Amino acid sequence: MKSQRTLAVLLAIVAAAPLGAADTVVLNNGVNMTGNVDSADGKQLVLKTDYADDVTIQWSKVKELTTDKPIFVVTPDNKTVSGVVTTEAGTLIIHSSSGDVKVPLADVRTIRSLKQQEAYESSLQPSLVQDWKGSVNFGFALARGNSNTTNLNIGFLADRKTQTDETKAYLNSVYANNTAPGGGVTANAIFSGLAYKHDLNKEIFGFASADYTHNALQFLNLQQIYSGGLGLHAVNNPNTTLDVFAGINYTRQSYSAGATALGISPGVTRNILGLTAGETFMHKFSSITTFNEDFTFFPELSTPGQYLFAFDAAATTKISKWLGWQITIADRYVSNPPILGTKTNDIIFATGVTVSFDTSIK
Repeated sequence: MKSQRTLAVLLAIVAAAPLGAADTVVLNNGVNMTGNVDSADGKQLVLKTDYADDVTIQWSKVKELTTDKPIFVVTPDNKTVSGVVTTEAGTLIIHSSSGDVKVPLADVRTIRSLKQQEAYESSLQPSLVQDWKGSVNFGFALARGNSNTTNLNIGFLADRKTQTDETKAYLNSVYANNTAPGGGVTANAIFSGLAYKHDLNKEIFGFASADYTHNALQFLNLQQIYSGGLGLHAVNNPNTTLDVFAGINYTRQSYSAGATALGISPGVTRNILGLTAGETFMHKFSSITTFNEDFTFFPELSTPGQYLFAFDAAATTKISKWLGWQITIADRYVSNPPILGTKTNDIIFATGVTVSFDTSIK
């Protein structure tokens, strides 16, 4: 009997104890779900739970919503209202400090938790070190014995998107050396660049870019291409993006004198005015595999019929949060190399480990 009384007292204490703070969602079928409202738009609500991680719920399935702490709601007139929330007859009621604000569920543009709101406000004026995502890639091969070769490839990609603009920097390099008798450097090239886009509206953007190429075996000390123009966000969703763009460019090429199979060519410096046209594409095949591709075409205006192009593609598969495996292809084409006997095309194919980084506010 004593043990039964003790159990009854414990049950009474548990029943009287206040429940942990939680938001509540009641579905049309009567199911109750508890957790913390993280975010929402006009179609769906994201509820963070301890029992099922993030749960995405369609608004059409929601009968009632009650929050135990203030959240931030963007109304149809683009104002942000903060307060605890309840629902009534398909209407969201925000109990703010200045009075109740009612918004039909179908007209709810955005809901953010306090953490999401802080991240959003920070994204409006991020510091220069915030919101960078990218990776560093490395591949190395060494052979000694009957073969004496050294191969090294390094890649770098960094991308920073804010509410209105995007900045991207990249580098691909390859070095190969054959130390056997009669050998020598068989590859020594660096492709790099920087691009900036600024949205003029949801679809149109302006851009400026700078691309640099060094290719020792082509006797190219440095090629500089500076471009500017306008572009279109043709496809823009979380899994796939496609931008197309066009503009003008100024190109400066500096070649050193070189001895080739066709003889010795003198050094050359060229200044070229041309057009720029291209596209950038991204697609997420899954949560762990992403494909990125860029192609830019540079036809010359000063010498009609001559042109350059740059092509870069990479497929990355995550092994862990920060480690992955990447395959990259980089191609640079010159229709009329100034140094006789050199090739028009240079391709880098590389594969190796990639280390990811992300400076976004979580």
